[in-house]
Amino acid sequence: MAIAVGAGLGALAIASLLTYRETFLLIIGAAVAASIWELRGTLAQARGITISWIPVLIGSLATIGLTWPYGQSAQGIGLALTALACLVWRFGKGSGGYLADVSASIFVAIYLGLFASFATLLLVPADGAGRILTFLIMVVASDTGGYAAGVLFGKHPMAPSISPKKSWEGFTGSVLGAMLGGALSVWLILSGQWWQGLIVGAAIAVTATFGDLAESLIKRDLGVKDMGNLLPGHGGVMDRMDSLLPSAVVSWLLLALLVPVA
Repeated sequence: MAIAVGAGLGALAIASLLTYRETFLLIIGAAVAASIWELRGTLAQARGITISWIPVLIGSLATIGLTWPYGQSAQGIGLALTALACLVWRFGKGSGGYLADVSASIFVAIYLGLFASFATLLLVPADGAGRILTFLIMVVASDTGGYAAGVLFGKHPMAPSISPKKSWEGFTGSVLGAMLGGALSVWLILSGQWWQGLIVGAAIAVTATFGDLAESLIKRDLGVKDMGNLLPGHGGVMDRMDSLLPSAVVSWLLLALLVPVA
């Protein structure tokens, strides 16, 4: 079931990129909206925190969409206006828990809305579909390489207090997998140099691993195993976004520097 769900989501993403790439924004928006809804319920149930989910949802989707025509200006202004809206939206519940609720709301806006908008920046150039594919290939290669190496060779825990199953051997597999995926995809898809893909892939492996560990800390703090149950075999949508969100930021930055648009 997990494999079937993952393959189906991958096929949907590839189909949108290879036909009319702007439709990939709908996939990004749907994933972010589902993740906001999952975090809304998990935070309320585990900690009694009420995020201002309507301003966060509207602000995040607007930031993701408007980054297409307005770029980084839309990111900064979108996040600032979302934060202001969260401050005001929470007035109605009084002072009790105000700081916790507003802080969580702004965190969600940054973690989901802002980070996801970097995928929009990847998508904007004429070769944007290729840049998104390269980004996805590196993250999937990192996850796959890490899982395989961890299962086969994992002996030395990487962060036992955070994620007991993660090992240094698995991390090595993540780095090698992402570097291989990066070298091939940058060369074959973006017509760049293979060594550029090695650099980007190594960085993505580190970022994806840190993103996974960060969400593991969040879930441990909240006392939950998964953020939701929307995706059979995977947990919630948020559970699949942990390595993608920070990696979108690093992918855009490094690809823009190393493989600029012709």
